[in-house]
Amino acid sequence: MATNTGPQEDAERPLLADYPEATTYEAVTAPTSTQDVTPRSTFRRNLGAMEAFGIVISIVIGSGVFTSPGAIDTNVPSPGAALTVWLVGGLLAWTGATTMAELGTAITGEGGVQPYLQYAFGDILGFLAAWTWIIAVMPATLAILSIVFIESIYSAAGITNQAASIQHKLLSILVLIVIGVANSISTKVSTRLSSFFVTTKFVTVTGIVIAGLGVVIIHLSSTHWDGPATDWHSKPWFGFRDTLTPDGKEIHWSDVAGWEMLGHYSAALYGALWAYSGWDKAIYITAELSAPASQLPLAINTAVPIVILCFIAANTAYYILLPWSVVSTTDSVAVTAITHLLGPFAGIIAAVLICLVVAGSLLGNSFVAGRMIVAAANSNWLPRFLGILGHFGPPTAEHSSASESSFNSGAPSDKWDAPINATILSTVLPIFYVLFGDFRALLTFNGLGEYTFFFLTVLGAIILRFREPGLHRPYKPSIIVPITFAVVSGFVTVRGAAFAPVQAFVLLSLWVLGVAYYEIRKRWTVDRNV
Repeated sequence: MATNTGPQEDAERPLLADYPEATTYEAVTAPTSTQDVTPRSTFRRNLGAMEAFGIVISIVIGSGVFTSPGAIDTNVPSPGAALTVWLVGGLLAWTGATTMAELGTAITGEGGVQPYLQYAFGDILGFLAAWTWIIAVMPATLAILSIVFIESIYSAAGITNQAASIQHKLLSILVLIVIGVANSISTKVSTRLSSFFVTTKFVTVTGIVIAGLGVVIIHLSSTHWDGPATDWHSKPWFGFRDTLTPDGKEIHWSDVAGWEMLGHYSAALYGALWAYSGWDKAIYITAELSAPASQLPLAINTAVPIVILCFIAANTAYYILLPWSVVSTTDSVAVTAITHLLGPFAGIIAAVLICLVVAGSLLGNSFVAGRMIVAAANSNWLPRFLGILGHFGPPTAEHSSASESSFNSGAPSDKWDAPINATILSTVLPIFYVLFGDFRALLTFNGLGEYTFFFLTVLGAIILRFREPGLHRPYKPSIIVPITFAVVSGFVTVRGAAFAPVQAFVLLSLWVLGVAYYEIRKRWTVDRNV
């Protein structure tokens, strides 16, 4: 596919496109589906590898490592199998992330995976990716995080059965609003808050790991151990043991085999993939990196391995701190573990730390969600006022002048760099998921939506290796990397859809609506330009 060139190139440059003065390589530009060549809002290139690393860490180390262990443990026959799922999920995330780094440094465009799908397969798949993330994936992610935020507070207070109450849901919505306001101030404020939350995340994970190590050391150095849990020492880590589902049903693993076993493992892997969710988010700030060709791969290949080690260490600690029969029954396993070990007061401290961790993940995901909406608006897939930076409501003459100046310079001032309209939309949409969804159903729904398009994106990367071998790729991992991701993610998506038909049907319905919306808006745009 040819690179976009010609006198209109600057006017057509997407939000996350690379600017010649800020890069040392020539990346091809994904096609744009709109013929509107009015100036578009742009972000400043004021972020480096450390900021990208911080954003990835801030998003990935979120609620998942503190809440997903229950959903994973329910669906595997042993703690050892659970830890294996965490490792496989991490390696799968890493293979996907490195492939995204290849695409992100070779193809410029806006909206995460959208430009890569658009480049490889055409406009419709690019649009559906943007539509799915904006309408389904990111709202479900933010809803899950806000639910977990409040659930952690409730768990510290000893209340574990109020997730469906209206009070719980209203508090979750309040959390979403607060985070949306924080991200509406400026990019600088968001990244500074992100740096604070990164520190909190490492402190919290380290505290849990130290608690587990402390129990092991005390146990092994004592002749008599009267601690809260001894399963880690007295039972085989890879031996079958029965687990409980959230509705109280007991799974006898000796009776489960074949297709049903694969279904449980795919559900467990969805839990792990949710915990690792965010490994792809660095590509959303490519336009804000001063040297993306080097900074993007560096940030990803540093952040993801650290996250894998943190997650496996934390989950090992959970199985040391808790009776194994308890892990599968809670969606706030970290708070439960600390409370079980040190008492209610320590549980409250743990809940506060975990709330800060979840708040950081909320902030990072909301930060990215707003940029996804700006990207879709700049592609004329959503109303253009959603792409405005630093202004609430429709454009004014003063704002249009400021946007024109920012576009021409390629570097808007901090005053104009917050996507307020987009952030409002990204705050409103999750409210519906909070009101009508629950944690584990949203978890599977989120995984199906994400990994359908991750699979297609990486498949596109493989196809481009053969279709366009001469495409300049500043970062190019072995082809085994994308092939591995495509095979595993493809299986997980198909088996997950069969295992969760309700969520799959909802997602399919959203795609049908998306295609209808795309066709209507395309015809409306053509008629308007005639």
